[in-house]
Order: sequence, then C-alpha cells, then structure tokens
Amino acid sequence: MAIKTPITIAYGDGIGPEIMRATLKILTAANARIEPEVIEIGEKAYQQGFTSGIPDEAWQSLKRTKVLLKSPITTPQGGGYKSLNVTLRKTLSLYANVRPCVAYAPYVETAFPKLDLVIVRENEEDLYAGIEHRQTDEVYQCLKLVSRRGCEQIIRYAFEYAQKFNRKKVTCFTKDNIMKMTDGLFHRIFNQIAAEYPSIKNEHYIIDIGTALLAAEPERFDVIVTLNLYGDIISDVAAQVAGSVGLAGSANIGNQMAMFEAIHGSAPDIAGKNIANPSGLLNGAIQMLVHINQPDIATLIENAWLKTLEDGIHTADIYSDQFSKEKVGTAQFAEAVIARLGQKPSHFKPANYQPGAYTSIECYGDTLVKRSKKELVGVDIFIDNPTDIPASELAKRIATQKTPLELIVMTSRGLKIWPNSTIDAPYLRHCCCRFQSAKNIKQLKALNNADILSLLTQLNGLGLDVIKTENLYTFDGELGFTLAQGQ
Repeated sequence: MAIKTPITIAYGDGIGPEIMRATLKILTAANARIEPEVIEIGEKAYQQGFTSGIPDEAWQSLKRTKVLLKSPITTPQGGGYKSLNVTLRKTLSLYANVRPCVAYAPYVETAFPKLDLVIVRENEEDLYAGIEHRQTDEVYQCLKLVSRRGCEQIIRYAFEYAQKFNRKKVTCFTKDNIMKMTDGLFHRIFNQIAAEYPSIKNEHYIIDIGTALLAAEPERFDVIVTLNLYGDIISDVAAQVAGSVGLAGSANIGNQMAMFEAIHGSAPDIAGKNIANPSGLLNGAIQMLVHINQPDIATLIENAWLKTLEDGIHTADIYSDQFSKEKVGTAQFAEAVIARLGQKPSHFKPANYQPGAYTSIECYGDTLVKRSKKELVGVDIFIDNPTDIPASELAKRIATQKTPLELIVMTSRGLKIWPNSTIDAPYLRHCCCRFQSAKNIKQLKALNNADILSLLTQLNGLGLDVIKTENLYTFDGELGFTLAQGQ
C-alpha cells in the first residue's frame, strides 16, 4: 500500500469551500496519495478574535504536515486585521512565490497564444516588510529592506527552477537606475549567480520597460525573477494578458514548508451559486503534487483538465459561443475532469512530469562574505518643522552648536533645500539634515555614538523636533549611503 503524504487543507471563505470540494474530489478520483488535515482559517478565525486570521491549532497542523493547500480567504475591512497570506509567507519562511502564466488559446481568449512563462517573486522582504511610520502631520514613510541573503535565495531558486523544469532563460527586473543600493544589490547578485549557470541565458530589464514588454510581448520571456512589490504587480499583468486570472495557480515555497493556492480572491458575490471556476486551485494542487513527489498524479490530472478545456466544457467565466460546447457549474466541471482522467489533450502539449526528476529545491542564501570594516561617519537627522522655518534659518541655528559633525546639506523629500537651493517654493515641514565628520567624503573620519547623542541633545536644546535618525556608515571605505542631491 502506497504511503500517503499528510497535507493541511483550508477551505477558505467565499467561493473557497466550493472550489476546494471540487479540487479534492478530482484528487481523490485520481488516487492522489494524500492524507488531508482540515484547519479553520480566515474570516471565521478573525471573528473569533484571531487578528492574524489563524488560530494556534492550525499552526500545529502546518508544523506537522509542512504542506498547505489553501482556498482564498477574506480579510475583514477596517484596521487591526493582518493579511493572512503575508503572515503565512513570513512565519513559514516561504521566500519564493512561483506563479506560472500560460495561455490556453483558443479556448481562453488571448492575444498571445504562445505565452508560457513563470514569475519567481521574492516573498519576504522589500516594501512588504510592512514597516511604516507617520513622521509628521503630513509625511509618512515605508521602509524598503533588501538583504543579501534574501536576494541570493530567490535568484538561485529561479535558476534552479529553470534548470529543473528545462527553462532556457531567466530575466531579472529591478529599478536599480534609481534605487542603486537596494535594487542594485539584487542586480549584482543576479549577475554573480547567473555566471554559475552558463547553459541558461540571462538578461536584465529596468522594471518599467520590462513591464511594458511583458504586456506587449510576453512570449519573449521564460522565467522572470524580481523583488516582492514588482513581482506582485507583474504577476497580475502576466495573468491578465494570458487570458484569465481565474485559471492560474500559485506556489509559495520555503526550504521546509510550502503553500499552494489559486491567485484569485474569495469572490463573495458569487459564493454558494455553483458557478465558480475551480481551475486556479486545481492548478495550485498540481504544483503541490509535483512538490510532494507525485508527478504521475500531477500528469494525470493536468492532462484531464486540458482535455476538458479542449472539449469545450467550460464554466461561465471562460464560456464563449465559438469554442464552448457546454456551460457547467463548479461541481459539474470537476465531474468533467474526472471523466477524462487517463485521456490526453490533442491541441495542447500533454503534461509529462517525469518520476524522480523533481527533487525539492533548497536555497539558503548562505554564501560566506568577508565582514567589512564598518565605520560611523555621519548621521541624517529628520526634523518636523511645522512652522515652516526657512532652511537657511535652521542652518544658522544648527551652526552655533559645538560638535565634531558638520552640517553638509538639508533636503526635503529628496530635494536639496540648503545650501544654494534654486527651488522657488520648497516644502519645509519635513527636513533631513545631513551631518558628516568632514565635508569632503574622501576625508571622512570615524565617529562614535556619543558624538551623535551629543548633537541630538544640542538640537533638542534648540527646540527642534527630531523625528528620526539614520546613521551613515562606510564599509571598507566605501559609502554605505547615497549622496544627497547636489552633494
């Protein structure tokens, strides 16, 4: 008797229970070797007082099975509720979001019938760290955090994925012409890792032109790897140009755990009407079967699903007079797929996941890097200036202080407002004062925290409202900060 793999099942909210029942019915009919454990997460958990949307017993199931097949969930409106998807991705260290985008023309309308690409999105860092602050009445900030480890993990995963699934090219999207340090790190590590995979082509695009090309010429791409926010946006672009967001599945992969889902939401407006398309969750389940080393079952189900599309058995969302023969509901679509188990498509290329070929990918981003000599050489001090004191007046007040730090430049929202500003009407209510140990960056000397504390004490004595400080460092003599405009 075949050993069954334990998996955790979450029926979710809205259309979630319907599409999960349909998906599990197909998995059972295909003799998938799984042993489901059901957990309650999402809307009901929120209502029970779990602000994260997941109770403690659900965590225990996930720790046991290490695999989650999840229907869409609903996050209640209003403050105080955390996104369950973000919580799961971070808590379970699911660093790679893998989203295949495939065209199913002519049965699903698209202008790009040969589209077949995979987006590999970093899943834990970037602006999705969710670190935000309100600094003044008018100014808010969101911190973008990017680590070497995070970059190495996701980029190496993308190349390993391309190698494992016989993909020919990996493309990197960043915005390192503007964010030269964060996105620049991602691009540099991409170049380093790409050199280790000479049989796989590699290229890089700035995110704006890259997204434009993805929308206009998506068939030129194979695997795309990018940072968290960009990946979120371009995944929806790719799904839309492929023809239907409702057909796409998604995998969230970590080294120890994995989560599989549809990319669409819970669609409460059509819940309980037996009209939802279960294909997105089913394709997520196919990814799951490959992940748990059941490629034979994945092949069986995917081919039956493709044959169902070819035979014109369609749910309302993809029904067309030209290519559809029968409009069916959620449960009836599942029955149509079951009836075709063992059959292969004739228009589409049949799926053929090879036994033993899909060992799990583990990437730790643990390249040993020699520690740099890190020296404190300055500080950016942000000031709330609600009375619009002119920058020149602020500079005069600060100049009276006794400190080894010299005021070099003042900026507001990245624009220089002192010295020698040419801005007609500068925004003065949020100022950044840059202090350095020397005006010439080639002559910077090491400081200590006591120097900065002394400066802060003196600024407090002037009645200035310091809202944030950001230390400035050099690493082996190289600047660990970007120059202010005009510096």
